[in-house]
Amino acid sequence: MPLIRRNHIAVADVTHAGAMTLREHLNELRSRLVRSSLAILIATVSVWNQYPKFFAIIRKPFDDIHGNHPNAVLALTGVTSGFSLQLKVSVAVGLLVSSPVWLYQLWRFIAPGLHNAEKRWAYLFTAVAVPLFLSGVALAYHVMPRMLDVLFQFTPTDVTNVTNVDNYISFILQITLFFGIGFLLPLVLVILNFAGILSGRRISLSWRWIILGSFVFGAIATPNGDPLGMTIVAIPMIILALIAMSVALLNDKRRSRKAEKSGTNQWDDAEASTID
Repeated sequence: MPLIRRNHIAVADVTHAGAMTLREHLNELRSRLVRSSLAILIATVSVWNQYPKFFAIIRKPFDDIHGNHPNAVLALTGVTSGFSLQLKVSVAVGLLVSSPVWLYQLWRFIAPGLHNAEKRWAYLFTAVAVPLFLSGVALAYHVMPRMLDVLFQFTPTDVTNVTNVDNYISFILQITLFFGIGFLLPLVLVILNFAGILSGRRISLSWRWIILGSFVFGAIATPNGDPLGMTIVAIPMIILALIAMSVALLNDKRRSRKAEKSGTNQWDDAEASTID
């Protein structure tokens, strides 16, 4: 049977794994989005009545530094502001609570591009992604008082800083989402490697950018310029990136041994084999 080479994988294997047309990919994407949205909706409804408790948690970073900045005030403006605030808080908590579902759906959308043996890792990747995402959110919440303290220092002493609660919530959500995604980036590198898009060698050659990006991330997390705080935030990012690099390199070696054993390593990625 003639085989066409692509990324050291035979077309027969890809077809056996279940190649999908563009329409099928779009249908798959719609299905995953519907399931993720439904999970977020259910989680949002379930926490709706617990809004005061969650809002108290969200405003705690502000309360912790309010003694240093008595001229800073949280305020609502507008008749519908109270409702929109409760909706925004509930959706944010719902997004956090439902993270295992939509992270799993994200992986399942990527999985059809992988082989059957690699699809078995879906639950493991989800099990790793959820604590990584939640760790990023927790770190953001931990450094939030320090971040607010630095930002409010720019307010003149004779001026009252009336901060709209909606803007405050949006700021909190943006920072926590930024941290959560930042902690997921090493896992994304591994996923790209398993999908054959990014090699472990390419990741290892970018180690300078990884270190620089980690310290930039730490600088954003600690805007007061504290070198120790910046390093404490950057070190976990570097360790996670090194783990991702190691996993990618090991996976490359596994693929290389498999290709050598099967004799399919004699062609380049874009080269076609001879047709018998």
